[in-house]
Amino acid sequence: MWRGMIVLAGLLGAAGTAHADSHYFCSADDKEARFTLESGFESNGGHRLNHFRGALAVKDESQSAIFGKRVFESRHLTNHWSRDGELLLEVFDPGGDDTGGVTLDLVVVAGERGKAAANFSGTYSLTIEGGSKPYAVEGKVTCGTK
Repeated sequence: MWRGMIVLAGLLGAAGTAHADSHYFCSADDKEARFTLESGFESNGGHRLNHFRGALAVKDESQSAIFGKRVFESRHLTNHWSRDGELLLEVFDPGGDDTGGVTLDLVVVAGERGKAAANFSGTYSLTIEGGSKPYAVEGKVTCGTK
């Protein structure tokens, strides 16, 4: 009986390991922006978000007065996708009274379908709208899994 329980416990432990939740982190630091994003998704059907946080500093002086330093929470992650080596994260900050109605949209696309890796790269696009003039930049991003 004990042998059967030990085997069952081992199988359940192995099943838990095989279906571990996914944790991703991405970062960029260039002449336009500096940011970090960290997210976690459940491994079961639907890949429900179980963790997200991030921080961004826009370096352009005309934008930094509003978005010079911004912290993101789960409610800011409006779109996410992780499948077979690809990762997409979209962070939308609708602003508020502190931004005067100016919004920020940060999209990260990284990895390559069919080539899952612990560390991978991609691109980001950052758009700020609603101010005196639209602001849009792109850059390189580095991501990885934990």
